[in-house]
Amino acid sequence: MKLSRYEQETIVNYNAGEQTATLYTRDKAVMRKLDTLAADFPDTYKLTGQDEVSKTYSLPKAYVSYRRPRKISDEQRLQAKNRMREINLANKS
Repeated sequence: MKLSRYEQETIVNYNAGEQTATLYTRDKAVMRKLDTLAADFPDTYKLTGQDEVSKTYSLPKAYVSYRRPRKISDEQRLQAKNRMREINLANKS
């Protein structure tokens, strides 16, 4: 079944009284990432349910993360640009 981009939702649910979070998703990219994590770390990530368009996973609440946006200076940006240019030139050789 083909879902629109709007319908490809991901919902994370947890509360203060439990140590686990539940993640429900209809996004195939998120499913692939979590399927890989569940295969590599079966004690941590668990597939708890699925149907034809969605999957539900269980994971430690501590693994849900909120991060600040990364800030880099113009000098750092220029250094990264130059590194990528060197890598591209080396790969063409």
